Amino acid sequence: MDFKEKVKKVRLETGYSQEQLARELGVSFATINRWENGKSEPRQIALNMFKQFCDLHNIFVEEEY
Repeated sequence: MDFKEKVKKVRLETGYSQEQLARELGVSFATINRWENGKSEPRQIALNMFKQFCDLHNIFVEEEY
């Protein structure tokens, strides 16, 4: 599963909009949009926040980030 697919999966499972997910992760809406469209990848700090968010919401995504 690509990272963009993981972002979309997490967003859909939580019922969040891209803007809501961005707020939760402390990034911009544009950043979430770029991740979800495969135009960019997260930096390590954002990736760690994403993993913590998944853990907090009991969402399993493959560990290969």
